[in-house]
Amino acid sequence: MIAALQKSIVATTLALVLGGCVTTNSELDYAKHRKQMNDFIAHTDIAESLTGQDEINWWQQLNSAQLNRLVSDALAKNYDLKSTQLKLQSSLARLGAQKAQHLPQGGLNLTSSRSKDVVSGITKQSSGNVSFDWQLDLFGRINALVNAANAAALSQAEQVRLLQIEITSSVVNGFISYQGNLQKKQIIEQQINALKQSIEVLQARFDEGSTSELDLNRTKAQLNQQQALLPEIEFMLYRDLTTLGLLTGKLASDIKLEDELNIIEAKLPLSLAQPSEAIAMRPDIAQALYRYGQADALSIAAKRALLPTISLSGFAGLLGIDSYGLSNTQQQWQVTPQIEWSLLSYPALLAQKDAEQLLSEAAYSEYKQVVLEAISETELSLKLLVKEQNQLVFANNRYLFANKAFSQAEAMYEEGQIPYLALLDARQDVLKAQENAVDSAVSSLLAKVNAYHAFNGRWSNALSQN
Repeated sequence: MIAALQKSIVATTLALVLGGCVTTNSELDYAKHRKQMNDFIAHTDIAESLTGQDEINWWQQLNSAQLNRLVSDALAKNYDLKSTQLKLQSSLARLGAQKAQHLPQGGLNLTSSRSKDVVSGITKQSSGNVSFDWQLDLFGRINALVNAANAAALSQAEQVRLLQIEITSSVVNGFISYQGNLQKKQIIEQQINALKQSIEVLQARFDEGSTSELDLNRTKAQLNQQQALLPEIEFMLYRDLTTLGLLTGKLASDIKLEDELNIIEAKLPLSLAQPSEAIAMRPDIAQALYRYGQADALSIAAKRALLPTISLSGFAGLLGIDSYGLSNTQQQWQVTPQIEWSLLSYPALLAQKDAEQLLSEAAYSEYKQVVLEAISETELSLKLLVKEQNQLVFANNRYLFANKAFSQAEAMYEEGQIPYLALLDARQDVLKAQENAVDSAVSSLLAKVNAYHAFNGRWSNALSQN
């Protein structure tokens, strides 16, 4: 499966990188670019390799109520996510402000004055008028700026999705890491208790003269070695709680988790309903496309700035003569068409056009790079998963054989066939093998989480719709 997947990913990458062309002369066709990418990915056999059940809410397959609650809290209370959502609202407001530029601009003006001179004496005057200035977007400059603002808002929406992915994956990672460290702590504590019991027996035998001081001191050395591991494990557990606290908007002391050691052995199969869409719908790809669209729209606006600006300005109002209250009035109105062409600013406008054109081409290049990185990430996530699963098999076998060897060493020691130090070494091998098995189990589970993180398009899209 992996070999076929690698070939399909390479083919997809080449097609995406080589396909398409830069669009700078008209409004960017997002649907066309998405269709090109979807078609390229769909033509590979990646879907056949990974097709299975729906990955929406994939973390719920671990059957942990605690984990589900942590994910829900993080998506509802994370401060970074709230900030990003507020920035999205700001982008939408700016889009509305830019759209309003299509409409006439102006306002109401009311004035009242009183003056005195030696000829006419005291003069009273009041006026009220409505003035406006309407820029006619005959060449599409304002429309291009609206498109740029729209692309910026869409890009910010994808940023929300990106953060939701990071938060969800980080919560699952933190929870699995906590349970793994908790299990390692219990293993160390069991070993410490066993060593303490051994020391009591050895001390009694040493006092009787039936064992050597070497056996006693070696056992005490191993006890201190295991006890030295506890502060590190305690720190790692606190670090996991701190991570979960930051993600859920709480302090580490507010996170209370129960033991769920069986989650390390939980089955989390990498199963995707539509793997090709899971890649094509990734928010980082969509965000890169919208950034390209924004740069392209600004490039168009810079080109349109070379053309004349046509506008209408005017006012309509009343002039009150010798009155504060507009009782004795004269009507006034005026409409003035204007054509403004910044011919003397042409060198600056041309330079601005070239700059925006280059930024548009750079954004398109960045878009292709993001696509390439996204596909590479999915490939690496699958490679990592295979590696961790293979290592898990070896780690479990190592623990199995080390445990058998320890049982044999115990029997041989009781029969006087081997010295106590050999038994101590066998016990140490079991401890290391058990810790390695736990580490491998955690790494294998985290590799699956990493794969879901890479194939994130569909499930993150479902999150954003909730």
